[in-house]
Amino acid sequence: MTSISIQLATTEETERLGQDLALALRKGDLVTLSGDLGAGKSTLARGLIRAIADDTDYEVPSPTFTIVQSYPELRVPVSHVDLYRLSSADEIDELGLDEALEDGVVLVEWPERAGQVLPTASLHLSLISDGDGRKALVDGEPAAIARLQRSLEIRNFLTEAGLGTARRRYLLGDASARGYETVSTGDELPLILMNSPYNPGGPVLRDGKTYMQIAHLSQSVTAFVALDRLLQSKKFKVPAILAEDLERGFLLLENLGSDGVLDATGAPIPERYEAVVRLLAKVHQQSWPRDIEAAEGYSHHIHNFDRDAMMIEVELLSDWYVPRMRGTPLGSAKISDYVAAWDEVFSQLINAEQSLLLRDVHSPNILWRSSATATDRIGLIDFQDAMIGPSAYDVASLVFDARVTIPLELQDHLLAAYFDERRSGNADFDEEGFRRAFAIMAAQRNAKILGIFVRLDERDGKPFYLQHLPRIQAYLNRVIGHPALAPVKDWCEKAGIVNSES
Repeated sequence: MTSISIQLATTEETERLGQDLALALRKGDLVTLSGDLGAGKSTLARGLIRAIADDTDYEVPSPTFTIVQSYPELRVPVSHVDLYRLSSADEIDELGLDEALEDGVVLVEWPERAGQVLPTASLHLSLISDGDGRKALVDGEPAAIARLQRSLEIRNFLTEAGLGTARRRYLLGDASARGYETVSTGDELPLILMNSPYNPGGPVLRDGKTYMQIAHLSQSVTAFVALDRLLQSKKFKVPAILAEDLERGFLLLENLGSDGVLDATGAPIPERYEAVVRLLAKVHQQSWPRDIEAAEGYSHHIHNFDRDAMMIEVELLSDWYVPRMRGTPLGSAKISDYVAAWDEVFSQLINAEQSLLLRDVHSPNILWRSSATATDRIGLIDFQDAMIGPSAYDVASLVFDARVTIPLELQDHLLAAYFDERRSGNADFDEEGFRRAFAIMAAQRNAKILGIFVRLDERDGKPFYLQHLPRIQAYLNRVIGHPALAPVKDWCEKAGIVNSES
């Protein structure tokens, strides 16, 4: 069994270990704390709970007399348990720990008082005196140990960057394996920590490649670093990289703020969306290299958004979304017809204008910088999967924002603004060809997202994204009537999953 030994010279270091532990925990984790009176168990627990609460002054009373102190309101609900005054191990069943583990994490001090009644701990920490300080010895289940080791590696990375005592807080985890934290040393705007371990890509699907390889999704932070520096060289606003460890997958990034393109009610702000679509027009008037350097010894190739990538993405609809809607998987003949329909549609893109496509230009990935001017007002993030493909793709991604409803009137306004910007830089801009590519890319993207969001629920246990399905289905209905999409429209109507608005 793998174990970890951590030196803790001060009370502050014990509290920071609580932070590091908090950022490694998942729903269902049981953490047990052993040690003599005064060993630091309560100090560590306080640091852990305050980190999850994102509040350095959050009140964490001792559960010595109550036995259980619950925090159901936290991002991850916590039950803090102290068994020191437990009369009998038989009382454990009355504490409701099994139910607490279903919804959050459970932290138990003095687990020895429970005998063999407690469930197996995900992590067990023993705090023992060591000279003038103390030492934490940690063992547990391999998956939990691996998460804690990763969190401790992040602390080491920050130490190497001169930020070893910084306050770490959870920021978000996206639909991928990446995670983000804020890193704060004072009152200034916190920095952003990207935690992106190498992703091997899952099982091989076809031609010796995984889904990620076929779809050309980035598997390491090298892609982000290379594209960040490329976009910066072209004068587009992206986060400055303040520290990096490409081997371990850690980046420390400039914080571009939290203001976006939505108002307080979550509705789109038209002026900001227009500024973004005009920025995309400027992106599409640039020339872009295929091979770029991220750092010495690290390079990145920008792939084509080719037929295989487009197809593996739309197959998510037939593999996941359609079976969910119909209640039964599709037969091989229907799947073959679906692929053939998209093949016919994709063949119309052979002469479509090509440019850099950032892949996920929508509200979560756009930051509004009101104090800046021109294109610097728009901060771009989450572009590591960029490819070379039809320039219409990113316009479709913005106009059919997966996270917020874009009314038809605003859609038309944004396309008009894009065309205005393109014509001002190129009198020969082919609007008709762009509209055709726009319809195809909009349908392709929304078909992919419908499938991905069902897959996130069924395969990955992330039901949050299901709330967006009605909007994305409506988007597909809106665009499917374009003549270029006739084969796919015919298939979808027979499958009963679209009702064209056109």
